[in-house]
Amino acid sequence: MILPSKTLAMVQTDINTLEPYELEIPDIDEDSAILQVEACGICGSDYEQLAGKLGTPIPAVPGHEPLGIIAKIGDRAAKRWGVDVGDRVAVETMLSCHHCSTCLTGKYHLCNERRIYSYIPLKEQHGMWGAYSQYMYLDPNSVLHKVSKDVPAELAVIFNPLGAGFRWGVEIPDTKPGDTVVIMGPGQRGLSCVIACKLAGAKNIVVTGLEADAEKLKIAKLFGADHTVDVENENATSKIQKYTEGGADIVIDVTSYATKPIAEALGYVKQGGTIVLAGTKGFKPIENWISDWVVIKEITIKGAIGVTTSGYQNAIRVIEEGKVPIEKMHTHNFKLTEAELAVRTLAREVPGEESIHSCLIPEF
Repeated sequence: MILPSKTLAMVQTDINTLEPYELEIPDIDEDSAILQVEACGICGSDYEQLAGKLGTPIPAVPGHEPLGIIAKIGDRAAKRWGVDVGDRVAVETMLSCHHCSTCLTGKYHLCNERRIYSYIPLKEQHGMWGAYSQYMYLDPNSVLHKVSKDVPAELAVIFNPLGAGFRWGVEIPDTKPGDTVVIMGPGQRGLSCVIACKLAGAKNIVVTGLEADAEKLKIAKLFGADHTVDVENENATSKIQKYTEGGADIVIDVTSYATKPIAEALGYVKQGGTIVLAGTKGFKPIENWISDWVVIKEITIKGAIGVTTSGYQNAIRVIEEGKVPIEKMHTHNFKLTEAELAVRTLAREVPGEESIHSCLIPEF
């Protein structure tokens, strides 16, 4: 594959500002690679990054959900990753050291030295650290997964939210056959939790959302949810108590920004149950948080950040098998130069448009 000398990239140059740049494609060493980006998924943290809520560097190339084709690769990297030029790969978000005690105990996503694709400044080396670009650099510490080319790019790139569904919805709370699960938030990661929990054997799945989420709640049922609750027009507590027969084994919060669901989760979970907090809230305090309920009910509360290899592998397997209609979750493709529109559409800032899963498809 012959590489051009430059790549078009969308660079965040200020809060709420993305601008097209031409970046020089660097030479690589024996341990790194260049990815031709086929698709980059868009999620809620893209909006937070664009709005300047994450304290991330500016300028930088955003985009932390890359799917693409290996365009150039060093010999040692090819051997280590088991891939070569022309292979399609999904790229994990985290760049960890893989040598510290945290990494070596399997918690590499919590590495103290970790970096995250899209949150590395433009001034560092070549600047090609995000997937809002035609090409991006693959660091030697990257973790890659082969993906079949038979799957359309806009569906294959769902590996990231679906991987979160497996990790947040199944692995962290240890969801087992017969469990009752409440999932708060029917966005792409909430719907992914429905898929993962159903495949794990959950007996009863309840999904909550807003009035504006009516279409998403329908898709939740298509993916296997047994009940849905419109928290704006129904008494969520009484409905969930009824549907779960007194409380859920597991409650998963994947709502963005809203803190109210965290307080409400204490009433949804049963005695001895588990709450997983995966939706970020912009570091806002939680009103009406009564910690005594945690004590009295012996509730286990677990945080969830990122996805690890097993979650990605399960997601890719499900996508490649084609038995789950994940295409029902995908709503929009955007050009690379439409990155800002893509983020604002997901954030419900574009009248008349409702996005669930969307992605950028670079043009060449």
